[in-house]
Amino acid sequence: MASLNDRQDSASRLAHLAEGNAKQARKRAAVDLILRDHAGRILVVDPVYKPDWDLPGGMVEKNEPPRQTAIRELREELDLAVTPGQLLHIEWVPPHGPWDDMISMIFDGGVISDPSTLRLADGELRAAEFVEPEEAAARLRPYVWARAEAALSVLHGARLNYLEPTSLQDKA
Repeated sequence: MASLNDRQDSASRLAHLAEGNAKQARKRAAVDLILRDHAGRILVVDPVYKPDWDLPGGMVEKNEPPRQTAIRELREELDLAVTPGQLLHIEWVPPHGPWDDMISMIFDGGVISDPSTLRLADGELRAAEFVEPEEAAARLRPYVWARAEAALSVLHGARLNYLEPTSLQDKA
């Protein structure tokens, strides 16, 4: 049985840890997926809230595991049930515009056996299309394509990528 001093020490330790936790950074995190069809094309989406095409995925909610984010986002936006595979890419994104820094991840979403099952489910997307990598490179913002290309390289045998640019200018 714990003595009074042990309980006070434990309470003091927990208070100290809680104080440190309150001061530590809260990172935003984004999760995207590389989804392919049987022809090797990749899925790109056209969000209504952005001017450019993107990879399917979204922002991690408070205390949500990244894989769960991927599952939730695909179900919400495309009514698609996918279990994310391996982590293909991770990147620290520096502060930019009104945003603090964040961690961006890309998981393998696998091969979609019947692309006709995709449907725009929640109004966040104007379109979703499987395109050749060259077409994805033309549609995606350059730094998004750089992430996608790095993730695709892992699918072809490269090692997991981690990038840490010093500014978003490095991403242009």
